[in-house]
Amino acid sequence: MTGKPDKTILRALAGETLPVPPVWMMRQAGRYLPEYRATRAEAGDFLSLCYNPELAAEVTLQPIRRYGFDAAILFADILLLPQALGRELWFETGEGPRMETTTTATEVAALRPTTAIHDTLAPVYETLRILKRELPEETTLIGFAGMPWTVATYMIAGRGKEEQAGAHRLKAEDRATFEALIDRLTEATVEYLSAQVEAGAEVVKLFDSWAGSLKGQDFQDFAVKPAATIIAALKARHPGLPVIAFPREAGEGYVGFAKATGADCVAVDNSVTPEWAAQHVQKDGCVQGNLAPHHLVSGGEDLIRETRRVVGAFRNGPHIFNLGHGITPDADPENVRIMIETVRQG
Repeated sequence: MTGKPDKTILRALAGETLPVPPVWMMRQAGRYLPEYRATRAEAGDFLSLCYNPELAAEVTLQPIRRYGFDAAILFADILLLPQALGRELWFETGEGPRMETTTTATEVAALRPTTAIHDTLAPVYETLRILKRELPEETTLIGFAGMPWTVATYMIAGRGKEEQAGAHRLKAEDRATFEALIDRLTEATVEYLSAQVEAGAEVVKLFDSWAGSLKGQDFQDFAVKPAATIIAALKARHPGLPVIAFPREAGEGYVGFAKATGADCVAVDNSVTPEWAAQHVQKDGCVQGNLAPHHLVSGGEDLIRETRRVVGAFRNGPHIFNLGHGITPDADPENVRIMIETVRQG
């Protein structure tokens, strides 16, 4: 593992209980910041921003300069990986990503070989190399990818849908094709994240944004098992690499997730209370979370009180302060400053 022992996030991920938790935010480089909006306008569109290493590094650095977060997370998108596998990807203004669908055995078989992804993703790795040079020494650099289930839901439906009906339908009606897609994504995710580590990422995070819609054995088969496979492969290649896993809205599935997958930290969303997560999840190691993002819109005394509540609930174990999901575009940048000050004041 690269990095310095005084990096607080690496210390928390190693299991250390710190007097003040390190803090960063999911989507901390984003539309709530005026400087981000200006850089995105310069890039022209979202994908052009993702694939421009200088500008992607710039927006990654913006919240570090403004707030002094303890970590910077690579600016990219989870759908760059299926694009690198050969599926067409575009973004509709105001509506989000759209993708060429992948629903048949023929389409899965036609995906590019995993070894071919790096040509498309080379700008992402260059962004990490720039960040490795330009970040403050105390700031941890986090790489990331979407988990196979979540990425598959977009590939199957062609867009994000709350109920993930298309993926559940394919899973039920053509399980062999569905499992083949999951296996391809699992393999490609290992290669993608390994390349990110080689380019400078000190920690990687696995985002399973739609894990909560998997129930029973499906949760084990398509959330737990792929995570365990990816984490084991990455740790075999990069001994000591810390991994954060985020099976969003897993509920009771959070319990034992770290042990079942080998994750060093489990990020929890705000559908569970910090007190519950401290009792049931933190006993197995580091927990990340879990302030509700709406507090950064509304602010006020509720923001301060709930921030202190999260810090207090996780005080007796390793903890990385974060939101329960990504910060929203309508958040007030001043509320972010207040949140960080509240965390660091104890």
